[in-house]
Amino acid sequence: MDNRSKITVIGSSNTDMVVMTSHFPAPGETILGGEFLMNAGGKGANQAVAAARLGGDVTFIGKVGADIFGIEAVNNIQKEGIDVSAVTKDENTPSGVAQIIVDEKGENCIVVAPGANMNLNRADIDNSLEQILNADILLMQLEVPIDTVVYAAKKAHQAGVKVILNPAPAANLPDELYEYLYMITPNESETELLTGIKVTDEASALEAAAIFKERGIEITIITMGSKGAYVFSDEWKGTVPAFNVKPVDTTAAGDCFNGALAVALGSGIALKKAVTFANRASSIAVTRAGAQASLPFIEEVKEHN
Repeated sequence: MDNRSKITVIGSSNTDMVVMTSHFPAPGETILGGEFLMNAGGKGANQAVAAARLGGDVTFIGKVGADIFGIEAVNNIQKEGIDVSAVTKDENTPSGVAQIIVDEKGENCIVVAPGANMNLNRADIDNSLEQILNADILLMQLEVPIDTVVYAAKKAHQAGVKVILNPAPAANLPDELYEYLYMITPNESETELLTGIKVTDEASALEAAAIFKERGIEITIITMGSKGAYVFSDEWKGTVPAFNVKPVDTTAAGDCFNGALAVALGSGIALKKAVTFANRASSIAVTRAGAQASLPFIEEVKEHN
């Protein structure tokens, strides 16, 4: 990226505890798994690390507990060259953790105990306004309180900062939030929850994206896994194809896509080319195990172009 984009990410930081296994257990079933991995994760932190490795000038805003998980998480984020001055410590609540099972096809099943992430509040946003308002793009997800997301989006929107929301994990959104968003990046299941449209192809993706447009969002990008990403904007509409790879672990694919997209758009790259860049980055991430551990560096993405 020639112009280093300033990205502020507000979101979660978790420690992922991963067990590799042949198949997911049925209710009440105990199965013997394989390798155990403990990785830095959380959608917010993942997206921040992805953006930093891909050339962004990144600030992360979040909340962790005063425990070993929180200390390690912040240290890991800081080692990536990310500004963590707006990460606060909650003395009374443990840090977020996620338990992840990955099967032999690379599919995952995740349970998150959000801990301190859910205590990120409006006061934390007010204390971080400088980092938010100086950004080219504010990137957020839904592993912190929705009230905090709405509040931060409003502050950024009023200052002319472009707000990208990755509405994951899937949850209903207050109507007010839509008017503050520049872009929304749901996957198929999140799109169905938010619009009532089951996305199976380009026609249904267009139908769903038109609903987001009616709600005031300028650009919608619906990620559809191996089918690619459907883009809806005034500039361009259509599907940007995925890259054909054999997935090992899809845990942070969406986070990688969003971090890459924010960096490309913040650098002034045209939308279709930015989505291709994000598809390429996430296609590399799914070929490796772990969340932050799988995220590629800019040199790797350039090599694959």
